[in-house]
Amino acid sequence: MFRSRRSLFRTFLCSALCLLSFVPALACTDVVVGKDASVDGSVMTCHTADGAYYDAQIRFIPGQKYPSGTNMDVYRNIVGEEPGGWVKVGEIPQVAETYGYFHVGYPAMNEHRVAIGETTIGQKEILKTMPGGRALLAIEQLEVLALQRAKTAREAIQVIGELSQKYGFMPSCGTEGECLTITDPDEAWIFHVFSTGFGWTQESGKPGSVWAAQRVPDDEVVVVPNIARIRFIDPKDTKNFIVSDNYMQHAIDNKLYDPDSGQPFDFQAAYSPATGNDDWALSSLWIRNRLYTIHKALAPSREWDPYAPVNAYPFSIKPEKKLSVRDIMGFIRGYHKGSPFDMTMDPAWIVEGKDGVAELSPLTTPFPTRLQRNLLKIPYSRSIATNACAYSWVSQMRKDLPEPVGGVMWFGYDNPAHTLYVPVYTGTRDTKESWKSHFDRDKLSLDCAQWAFMLQDDVVNWRYQEAIKDLEAVRNPIEDDFFKKQAEVEKRAADLYKESPEKASEFLTKYTIECMDRAEKAYWDLDFSSIAKYTNNR
Repeated sequence: MFRSRRSLFRTFLCSALCLLSFVPALACTDVVVGKDASVDGSVMTCHTADGAYYDAQIRFIPGQKYPSGTNMDVYRNIVGEEPGGWVKVGEIPQVAETYGYFHVGYPAMNEHRVAIGETTIGQKEILKTMPGGRALLAIEQLEVLALQRAKTAREAIQVIGELSQKYGFMPSCGTEGECLTITDPDEAWIFHVFSTGFGWTQESGKPGSVWAAQRVPDDEVVVVPNIARIRFIDPKDTKNFIVSDNYMQHAIDNKLYDPDSGQPFDFQAAYSPATGNDDWALSSLWIRNRLYTIHKALAPSREWDPYAPVNAYPFSIKPEKKLSVRDIMGFIRGYHKGSPFDMTMDPAWIVEGKDGVAELSPLTTPFPTRLQRNLLKIPYSRSIATNACAYSWVSQMRKDLPEPVGGVMWFGYDNPAHTLYVPVYTGTRDTKESWKSHFDRDKLSLDCAQWAFMLQDDVVNWRYQEAIKDLEAVRNPIEDDFFKKQAEVEKRAADLYKESPEKASEFLTKYTIECMDRAEKAYWDLDFSSIAKYTNNR
């Protein structure tokens, strides 16, 4: 029955989607949780890939062994934002052995329970470079290299730091810097990297990047919504800081910091724009509103100013209650509900109802399109969840389970508010074909799972106040069931691991694919019924 519907709906669906518009998102949101701040001792991070056309096809890339003297190709556009696929830009020496990892636009997790989230951060003009410059390695290529070569978060930091200094860091989100949230079962780190200007060359002998990493306290949480969070560094405190040799000197050389000023060196202030017309400036409200909403959720008893400057927020915060994976999902599904940044609270949504009583329009949505906002004159507010998100995930790294079982990434397509998260384990060795097939941005395909979730994210906005209830009635029981079964699945996998690691991986691979299949079929069915229910013929 599922397959037989295809020809009936294909033409209609493609035509309908051509009429839909979306609001492009500027960037991504990460939340990082230390092991003593989580309910089960997990180290957690997350990533929202807030670019509508980022590569969201999730596939496992096995590790390999290579003979001495082998080179590996390095690429731009791994993230997939630009049409045309990957672009080879050079080669670097390959290592003797690489580890398996899960590839998406921003590569996410490897077989050794290292997970990496990403969020772009602003950098000052003097640091910027672009294609045509000699810097070689974009952040997504550096993530590939780290996941292929590192067994711990610290090792990943060293890989990215050393290679970006040697071969140069090339921005891939505009001309900006990058933040990575790097975790393993023991530690969580915040890593910032900036480029060193258009004129840098490898032959200069100078470093091709500036970087620093700060450890997240075990009992605290860090929120990174496209803003540099690292400020004051003690390079002698190697438990909590890992930095490049030029972390301060580059600022001195470029007159970004005066050591005779009497002020301590502030990494954020030196390298990130503070104010001005730059969308990535520290003063930008689309950054500060996300800091406000998540910090308010982490510590609701405290008074938080919605319009406070970035540096009113500490680097990390101890949450008032320990956090679960589903808490993190709740954060990245948020739209500033009830705050000054909640677009559903705009009076433009109020209409005359029955008996002349004012009521909220059934079209009211937290995710209005640009055309809707322009028509209703609703000011735009960047929410945490966004309809221009390609995919998102929450990772859960635990050391009390065997390696293939102890790491899990809860992965979902499109807008986090409307997706259904499925478990992908470090021991998973394949994904469902429709979840790793090529996504064609110009043509809907019923053979590509991403389209099932993209379509629902659009259809739910046709009459949001009612349609979101339909979505939740389908999604919530399935997602609840995945979590309900988690302990049982992991116990079975751990028992199989004692017999054979291969048996554990086979079991987890089968389970991941079953979850993907269940979620995808549920969303296609919801798409078809929603289109029928909310057609304008009724």
